Order: sequence, then C-alpha cells, then structure tokens
Amino acid sequence: MALFDNLSEKLNHVFSKLRNKGKLTELEIKQAMREIRIALLEADVNLNVAKDFVQRVSDKALGEDILKSLTPAQQVIKIVNDELIALMGSKHTKLSVADKPPTIILMCGLQGSGKTTMCGKIGHMLKKQGKNVMLVAGDIYRPAAIKQLQVVGEKVKLPVFTEGQISPVKIAKDAIKEAASQGIDTIIIDTAGRLHIDEVLMKEIVDLKAAVNPTEVLLVIDSMLGQDAVNVAAAFNKAMEVTGIIMTKLDGDTRGGAALSAKAVTGKPIKFIGTGEKPDDIEPFHPERMASRILGMGDVLTLIEKAEQAFSQEDAQKQLKKMREKSFTLEDYLAQIESIKKMGNLKDMMGMIPGLGAQLKGGTPEIDEKRIAKTKAIIQSMTKRERQHPEIIKAGHRKRIANGSGTTIQDVNQLLKQFEQAKDMMAKMTSGKRFPGLR
Repeated sequence: MALFDNLSEKLNHVFSKLRNKGKLTELEIKQAMREIRIALLEADVNLNVAKDFVQRVSDKALGEDILKSLTPAQQVIKIVNDELIALMGSKHTKLSVADKPPTIILMCGLQGSGKTTMCGKIGHMLKKQGKNVMLVAGDIYRPAAIKQLQVVGEKVKLPVFTEGQISPVKIAKDAIKEAASQGIDTIIIDTAGRLHIDEVLMKEIVDLKAAVNPTEVLLVIDSMLGQDAVNVAAAFNKAMEVTGIIMTKLDGDTRGGAALSAKAVTGKPIKFIGTGEKPDDIEPFHPERMASRILGMGDVLTLIEKAEQAFSQEDAQKQLKKMREKSFTLEDYLAQIESIKKMGNLKDMMGMIPGLGAQLKGGTPEIDEKRIAKTKAIIQSMTKRERQHPEIIKAGHRKRIANGSGTTIQDVNQLLKQFEQAKDMMAKMTSGKRFPGLR
C-alpha cells in the first residue's frame, strides 16, 4: 500500500540495525525509539499520539526480559507490532445492523473527501452480501451532488431516492417510508459537505441524526489532509458522536499518519478504507493486518479474501483439474488474467505477500499493467481453435495475430513461450509428486 511505504521503509531500517546486534543495551533501545518517533512524525502521525506510542513501546522494550533475551530484536519488533495494533483499534469493527429494518447509515464529511463515491462502494459491498440497498440524495446544496449520486448508483446498480433540493430531514424521512414499502433493508444517506467545518453544516447533520436515529454514523475523511483529517474527525465526533470512520484516498501520495492517529484521537474505530476509484476498491479495516503491512510482514489474509471474491470454488477446481491434465488452454490463461485483474492493483497484491513488499520498495520495477493488456489483445486476436490448441499456430498465423492485436510477431512468440512454460510449471506444481496434499 503506497501510503505506508516510507514509514515501513524507515521502521525496517531501524529493525535491521537491531537485528545486527546480539544483545541490546539500554542506550541502543533508546536510540531506536528516537528513530521510531521521528519516523512516525515524518509520516504525519499526531504529535501526542507518536509520543505516547513510543513511550509505551519504550517501557516494554526496556524491561529486564528484553535486555537479557537471546532474540531482543524480534521481541522489540513484536512489541511495536502489538502497540501498532492497539493504536489502530485492536480488532476489526463490523457495521451494525438494525434490530428492525431498515438499517440506516448516515454518511458525513467535508466536501471532496470522497463521501458520495463511498456511499456507492458501501452499497455495492452490502449488495454483494445479500442486502437490499437504497441510496438517498441528502445533499441539497449542490445540484451536481444529486446527479453524482445517481451516476454512482447507476454504476453499482442501486436505486437512488431523491426529492430535489428540499429539506434533508424530509428527504430522509420519506426515504425511510419508501424503503419500508419496497422491502429495502438498508438505506445509505449522503449528506452535504462543506469546504470546512462550520456551524450550519454541523447543525444540519445533528438535526438529521436526531430525526432518523441512524444505526451508523460514518465519517468519511480524506487521508491526504494529514493532521487536518484528524482535526476534522475530532470536530465531527464532538458534535454528533460518530460510530465509525472511513479513510479514503489511501492509494494516493499520502504519509498515512491520519490512519494511525484517528482512532487514538477520536476513540472511534476505522471501519473501512478506500484504496482506489472503482466500486470494489474498499476494504474492511483490520488493525492487525495493517500493522503487518506497515512492518513489511505482508497481509496474506486480505490477499486470500480478494482471491476468494475473484475466483469461485467451482472455477478453481476446474482450473486445477486442467492444470493436472495439461489441458490448460490460452482461453483458461485469459480467464485467469481477467480474474486476477478483479483483485485490484497487482503491485499492491504483491506487497501483501510476506517478504515481497520490502523487495518491491527496494527498487523492483513496477508491475507492467500495459503488458497484461497486450497479452489480452494477442489472445483475443486468435481464433477459438488457436486459443484451444496453440500448437497449431505457425508463422503465418503469428503474423495475422500480431497485426490484429497491434503488436509484433516477437510479442506473440514471447507470449506463446511464456504460456508453455507456465503450463509446464502448473502441471508440476499440481502433481501429487510435488504436492501430495493436492488431490
């Protein structure tokens, strides 16, 4: 994940120096704590949060058990990991569900925070979980905001309730009645944002909250605001007691300090993070997984969840059978590429694999998304028979395929060679000889 790259790199630099030593002295631990504090502050972590964090780590790291340990560096890393998890909320906090439908989710935040887009993302996610969701256009000040929500709703195939530029309280109440008549169990209310916090904005949202008694009040904050994002969170929470926070734009050029500070400053959990522009670019926030990413230990559980969403169990079994029998075709190869693309940014996924994240930061080239597009174009320029039996593709065929895909004959040759190598490797990997557990 881009936002923690610098922090992760600096923390791992501190840890590498500790690992090079046998036993640690008190002076060496204190020096490491100073470096960790500087790394946190440079990542835009709140000053008091960084100070308290380092103090807690320091108190535990300077204990007699650590100083006399045979593996002090590992123990210090474990303490930092545990304290990072505690700092960000200890465990994932799920969305609450109303005892009696509909569940009402009130979205709030400043203008430009990604609030309206996030309404669609959460609605899309809940729809995939079997919920019957409706979006509600409660931002009456910008006509463009209503249209924007309609566009978002259309993209994720969710209905949008709108009554134009009338009272937000009336819109919300009418939406609840409409939800009851249509059997909708979840409504997500988009509210007006402002360019800054003001009394009018706060009073309107407080009144809206009192009128509809929402199950969740989710504050959407732009992580690129840095410490200002934390100040926004504190102000909203003081005015209306939010139930959770959503951090957006965590895929951008941001230092990540807001994500580390928000829970400590507000006492409210981060429930989701936005990692891109697409409807699926939303992740439940798991403090223990995020801590693992920050420390360069990967995030295998999130990677598995993304894979499960992209690949059905039935398809996976079919592919496994084809790999074993060496009947894997270019059509199957293309289907795999399409499924992998659904999982999101490839470099981010590689960073979730333990050990690979650090390598990617250490100068490994960006994973070439254009190359994937080129592979798709080449395969799609083949006939159905060629995709199923690539061995029949001769020189004349290759020239036609290159022309049809806007590539070169060398590109086609390279793809066919890579496919054969991948096919052989997959057959070996899925054979009982190498992996007896695969049946």
